[in-house]
Amino acid sequence: MAVYMRHAKSRSASSRHRPMSEINITPFVDVMLVLLVVFMVTAPLLTVGVPVDLPKASAQNLQGSEEPLTITVDTAGKVYLQETEVEMSELVPRLRAIARTRDGEARIFVRGDRAIDYGRVMTVMSTINAAGFTKVALVAEAPTVAN
Repeated sequence: MAVYMRHAKSRSASSRHRPMSEINITPFVDVMLVLLVVFMVTAPLLTVGVPVDLPKASAQNLQGSEEPLTITVDTAGKVYLQETEVEMSELVPRLRAIARTRDGEARIFVRGDRAIDYGRVMTVMSTINAAGFTKVALVAEAPTVAN
């Protein structure tokens, strides 16, 4: 019986000092969930940098795989290509340079503030269309549904 107790003591003593072979993934899951929430919150804020008050429309969303070029006309009538202000005379050459680097024809989204003159947005669109770009679309906000 004494042998059995010593053997039991030595067995429990050796089991206390063995390395643990199981991986605790709880901290990993916690970090991944926090990152997921952070990216879900910040992703919509990274879409376009020029703030404009878009008009509301109930049209269907356009589907496409590549990111379109965005041209914005702000309340002062200034024209922006992505987030860079450009003059109307520079707009077409810059669009052509960007279109050459892409494989297919460039999709262009025109965003116009609702407070500016409709003619200013149409001038920008007709300039783009006259340059040979046919995939041009207007961007609007979806209307809010009242409950």
